Amino acid sequence: MTPRPALPWPTLCCVCHAWAQARICPDCCHRFAPPRPRCRRCAARVPEGVVTCADCSATPPPFVRSTVVADYAFPWHAVIGRLKYHQGLDVADALADLLAAAVQADGAAQPALVLPMPLGHQRLRERGYNQAAELSRRVARRLALPHAPGLLHRVAETAHQALLSRADRQRAVLGCFAVDAARSHPLRGHVVALVDDVVTTGATAAEAARTLLAAGAHAVQVWAFARTPPPMDA
Repeated sequence: MTPRPALPWPTLCCVCHAWAQARICPDCCHRFAPPRPRCRRCAARVPEGVVTCADCSATPPPFVRSTVVADYAFPWHAVIGRLKYHQGLDVADALADLLAAAVQADGAAQPALVLPMPLGHQRLRERGYNQAAELSRRVARRLALPHAPGLLHRVAETAHQALLSRADRQRAVLGCFAVDAARSHPLRGHVVALVDDVVTTGATAAEAARTLLAAGAHAVQVWAFARTPPPMDA
């Protein structure tokens, strides 16, 4: 990945609010997004030397790889909230830079296609844009990969899931995605990367991955900026 040039004028780091040449300064990247040992399958934190967590060993998810930058914790919950709920597109480039760098460092097989986790129509009208699409478009550009924002659709609205259990989330997202069969040919036989801002339990990513696999994708990777730690890691 070619590093993005520094901004031509000073700005305030959106984490520490110090003057910097980037919306997230190098000190905050180093302090709050250090490399961590993670399960290759779901990106949960694991002890050094462990490749796959116990949950993924017992019940492998339908996606083959997950890459994240950091845990969904201070300060990233506020930065992502700014992008997601407060029209904070000014931080999208900085988050995409870190995610693209994490993908490259992860060393997984390069996908043929990058696509965003879709929003339902109601949620899209409320926000005015899909934050996952804003990230995926930028990450695809940085990695010189094709971007396909219109292939995967959310065909059923789901309630806000912040307070739902893992089992309730799994039930809530069943059947909520679809791929138009007439447009599915870019997926067929290819590894694809699905981009989201946050992975919580992985239920939504798993349902989306199952939909993409049923439409002909060979394998699905999940790329997200942050992953909510399981309760025992929080």
